[in-house]
Amino acid sequence: MTTSANEERRERVLDAAVTLINRYGYDKTTVDDIAREAGVSKGAVYLHFRSKDALFEDLFVRELKRYAEEWMRLIENDPNGGTIGAMYKNSLYAMNNSPFMSAMFRQDRRVFGNYLQKPGNFFARMQQQQKESSRYVFVKMMQDAGAVRSDIDARVIAHIMNIIGYGMVGVDAVTPAAETPPIDDVIEGIAAIMDAALAPAIGGDSSVGKTILRQVFEAGRQRYGESANEKGTGEAA
Repeated sequence: MTTSANEERRERVLDAAVTLINRYGYDKTTVDDIAREAGVSKGAVYLHFRSKDALFEDLFVRELKRYAEEWMRLIENDPNGGTIGAMYKNSLYAMNNSPFMSAMFRQDRRVFGNYLQKPGNFFARMQQQQKESSRYVFVKMMQDAGAVRSDIDARVIAHIMNIIGYGMVGVDAVTPAAETPPIDDVIEGIAAIMDAALAPAIGGDSSVGKTILRQVFEAGRQRYGESANEKGTGEAA
């Protein structure tokens, strides 16, 4: 089988996995289920992934890449994409388009189940990496470039941004649907508030902000440039 055919099959397996895990959760989804959904044999799944966890973690990496690419696409197409409000707005649009990413962001126990208890799981490793590359670092870069007001501690701004983000993906659990405004209106409102609260008095420089975001995107792409299997943990030739 050619490399391209192997890659197409691998993507079908990952597509099947994300569908089933979103629907039933990690604990209730088996490799047999994934193989059946993908239309391949169980053995074919193991040609690409040495275990269910290896498959799951490659899925994390793929969905993170897709989220980041969608975010950057929205940023680049937005004339004001480099302002703090537009950056946050477009990150929320990108996340809202991916149920798996929304679940990842809040570490949804219904979706990820017992995986969250495993030592050295993907979330634990991400948290360790984020100690060196965090939202705080991004906010500080924006402040140093004059794209975000500097009279508020960057750690406080980063924490508030986290609060808003977690609230976005978790508010459905506490707010009746009938009381929730359309999601696009909410996201646009958050962007307006972020700009009003955090942009410098002279206004944020979108081009400067976009340059910083491109740097952050490239650093993330290098960090997650190789999935677990691409590092030699499973795929057969």
